[in-house]
Amino acid sequence: MIGLTVIGLAAIGFAAATRAAGATGTGTGGARSALAGTHPAWAVASRLVASPDASSALSARLYLAGRDPSALAAYAAAVSDPGNRSYRKFLSVSQERARYGPSATQVDAVTRWLSAAGLRVTGSTQQYVAFTGSVQAVDRAFAVRLASFREPGGAIAMAPAQDASVPDSIRPSVLTVLGLDTASVVMKPATAGPPAAFYRAAPCSHYYGQRVATNEPRAFGRHVPWGVCGYTPRQLRSAYGIDDGIDSGSGVTVAVIDAYASPYMPRDVNTWASRLGEPKFAAGQYRQVRPHSYNDEAQCAASGWYEEQTLDVEAVHSMAPDADIEYVSASNCTFEPLLDSLTWVVNNHAADIVSDSWTGGEQGLTASDTAAFDQVFEEGATEGIGFDFASGDCGYDDPATQCGQADESTEFQAGFPSSSIWITAVGGTSLAIGKNGNYEWETGWGSMMVPLKSKHWTPAPPGRYPVSYQYGSGGGTSMLYEQPGYQAGVVPQSLATRLPDGKISKSAMRVVPDVAMDADPSTGFLFGETVRLRSGKSGFMFSRIGGTSLATPLFAGLEADATQAANARELGFINPTLYLMAGTNAFHDITGDPLGRGVRIALVRNEWANTAKGTGKISTELYTLGLDGIGAAALKEAKGYDDVTGLGSPAPHFISDLATGNS
Repeated sequence: MIGLTVIGLAAIGFAAATRAAGATGTGTGGARSALAGTHPAWAVASRLVASPDASSALSARLYLAGRDPSALAAYAAAVSDPGNRSYRKFLSVSQERARYGPSATQVDAVTRWLSAAGLRVTGSTQQYVAFTGSVQAVDRAFAVRLASFREPGGAIAMAPAQDASVPDSIRPSVLTVLGLDTASVVMKPATAGPPAAFYRAAPCSHYYGQRVATNEPRAFGRHVPWGVCGYTPRQLRSAYGIDDGIDSGSGVTVAVIDAYASPYMPRDVNTWASRLGEPKFAAGQYRQVRPHSYNDEAQCAASGWYEEQTLDVEAVHSMAPDADIEYVSASNCTFEPLLDSLTWVVNNHAADIVSDSWTGGEQGLTASDTAAFDQVFEEGATEGIGFDFASGDCGYDDPATQCGQADESTEFQAGFPSSSIWITAVGGTSLAIGKNGNYEWETGWGSMMVPLKSKHWTPAPPGRYPVSYQYGSGGGTSMLYEQPGYQAGVVPQSLATRLPDGKISKSAMRVVPDVAMDADPSTGFLFGETVRLRSGKSGFMFSRIGGTSLATPLFAGLEADATQAANARELGFINPTLYLMAGTNAFHDITGDPLGRGVRIALVRNEWANTAKGTGKISTELYTLGLDGIGAAALKEAKGYDDVTGLGSPAPHFISDLATGNS
């Protein structure tokens, strides 16, 4: 176990996060109460590097707890619970603030305390008061010792050597403080593909099984199909049961949140749509909200976020072509700017559904890190805003795999924010769509790749783990959150109690994901954007792409269709409704053997040596599907709920059942 503070849960409708006051003790300024979770587990003597300059400046935020955090969580649960009389009786922003937001008296008390402690208040919002001051002043104000430690990723960061505390007089007004720990928590797009031009090497299929690799060696006793060139919006709508004449997301707004902003939007989406015979954006249908400036472009690989933005918007538009899209960009890819974008949507009720195709690991996080996110999600739930998050593209984030190493993971882990009990986590599948747009089957996304060498697949398929593992649906058991009530009785105890480190938890825990849709690049999406072409000039091109970055906006678009079908402004936080629909014909129950017990599924792909230019030698590779990790790192599809695909993927009854809240 990675030493993280577990967020307890209270049984309110469905389980909701408890925010305990923390231990009471003495410190500077009289009786004080600890802010639990503000001391990261890695800030220990064995990792101590140095003491910081006491006069150096530090900027941080003190997040406000509002009038009654437990009441906020209770109402967020009630309006989301089909069995509660308050179901879908959402509040306006002003109503939510009046009931649960911080009072002027609370804000004034916190501001006066910060100033009296020698810190300078630099601004405030509905959620926090920002301040700056010297390390010495921060040490004294929060009764901590700040020092420099080597954090799990290997970088050096400043952090408190114990939990911060505040005077008892203001403790009820304080949720947590962020910024005392300066470790950079970087979020990454959950896209399975390079952040650049991607030239597809022929051949490929326009639908599953169109072309079979009869000139290549057999795999698992037969010749297998070539991978898909990229499914079109029309194919995906048909496969997932969307009625083109009825389901369009009309009257619904979906917010897409990423870092940075592509300079080619929305032109790229309109070009993509026009060439595929899809509707272009109408006037005012697409809007962008940007910060004053951007930073950390190199650390965050900004161009990859341009690709993410374009993919997200095209995927939402594919499933809900009449929905409005509000793109809200963060100034960089770290915690606070992305949280600010989420907060802006909630404070302005700017959307009904929020699609978030980015993720990080739970590793190293504390209750303090997650509390500010959860409060925003709870506020959104009371207002009828639903949040969808990608579960990740590296299975259980095994550090032995190439994708786990790219994530700088040092242990198996579920992702965050996808593990929060207040959001819908979207996992990935490999999807087979037939010649006429018909749904044939899905299996959990998890790929093992072996190349063709000397007319043989080498090593023998499916390959050797972890070297042959490529990507797979994120999932698994949280180390941070206990099981929410909506998962009880649906998620098997064997999953809910087996922690990523192999230990058995005394309490059932949150398991990810909740639902799944197509994410496998081998059965991926026909995506288009402006890139640097092989000629060296910039131009628009189509390519194939995948990842839970695809599955999440596809699901958000489908959710917009359900909102339209409900004749409602919003559906809100949908997980309690989803889990009541478990085991019904609203879902495709996805297993590991859709072609029959013991029958392995594989596809063949050709790849250029330089995929960004479409040059060099072409390699032929076999991808075995449905293997999302092996051994201790395995996430496995199963009948009913599983930790690869959750409840399953949306079936034709999904839209109507979600719209009505029927189980």
